Amino acid sequence: MRRAGGVVSGSSLVALGTIGANAAVYLMTVLAARLLLPAELGAVTALLGILQIGTVVSFGLQAVAARRIAVDPDSRQATIGTVARVAVAVAVATGLLGAGVTAALVGPLDLGSVRPALLTGATMVPLTLMGAMAGVAQGSERWGSLAAVYLANGFGRLACGFVALLVEPSVTSVMLGFAVGAWAPVLAGLPQLRGRAVDGRGGSRRPFLKEALLGSHALLAYYALGNADALLARLLLSPHDSGLYGAGLILSKAAVFFPQFVTIVSYPLLARDGTTRSRTIAVVGVATLGLAATLATALLPDVALIAVGGDAYAEIADRLWLFVLAGSLLSLVNLLVWDALARHSHSIVVSLWIAVSSLVAAAAIAHAGITGLVVTVIAVAAALVLWVLLVATRARRA
Repeated sequence: MRRAGGVVSGSSLVALGTIGANAAVYLMTVLAARLLLPAELGAVTALLGILQIGTVVSFGLQAVAARRIAVDPDSRQATIGTVARVAVAVAVATGLLGAGVTAALVGPLDLGSVRPALLTGATMVPLTLMGAMAGVAQGSERWGSLAAVYLANGFGRLACGFVALLVEPSVTSVMLGFAVGAWAPVLAGLPQLRGRAVDGRGGSRRPFLKEALLGSHALLAYYALGNADALLARLLLSPHDSGLYGAGLILSKAAVFFPQFVTIVSYPLLARDGTTRSRTIAVVGVATLGLAATLATALLPDVALIAVGGDAYAEIADRLWLFVLAGSLLSLVNLLVWDALARHSHSIVVSLWIAVSSLVAAAAIAHAGITGLVVTVIAVAAALVLWVLLVATRARRA
């Protein structure tokens, strides 16, 4: 009963943290849309997309730190020492790589200056460090500390980004605000590492780094799957229809993030227990939330339409539930990716890249419009969920 109570309490705290952080990011997007010119907003959106790709390294660190602490709590101090050492080096490397890649895209992205590119790389440094701190809190099941890190991440960037916009509404100013605000979760998570980083003798950094990179690769493949349809819509649909599809994606992304707290709280148990029962409980939890969101959208399309922009997007009101279903299935894929990482199994990356290739090929061949594209996403995601569950179940029995 105490374990169940702890899970419920942890879920509530993490839900508060993730929902609050996502709400802050959404609010920042709205503010940027109102204070920036359309061309500048497009540049900021592109840079945020690059930042999102860079966060796979942060999540990779979080996954390996949480898994190791969860399965071997007696070596927690040594693991934290290894986490601290690896995180600093990886954060600096990620920041330099991010700055270099973004600088090379200054022309294609029409940034007008290299400064936003350099600030994008600078933002990746604290975001990567945040992943290590979040991993320590997650593996230790310190849900209040983890929620504080998430909230600091969302509201730190909101506060600093908004102030920067007020001072000077420009791409460079926004990215400077993000670069400063991204240190807020590091400050919030610093107690997770303070006084313990000196003890790194209990763990080798090379296996830790290898596991983190493999985890980052799996998460990169997942992000490619989750964002491929946005690019396909822009390439295959008319400008008008791609705009409608983009509106639907607002609900799809919300459906992906809504059950995220279930995955986060379940991860230490999946790593420590590793039974089919543990995975089934987590899958049922995420699936139930997704089903509820899909049914609510189907029954109340006019309410859902308000969330995506109002009457200007009324053409897709009766299809918004399909976007929520697609997002719900992608949320299940996200859970199964983290389940694989919890079991220290990285073969799922092959299935993910096959799913990405299948989605791109099917969409390009069918060219079936808005409904056809979102149904293709649903079909690919559903097939992937069933396949991964089948493979994982067989692996348990072997």
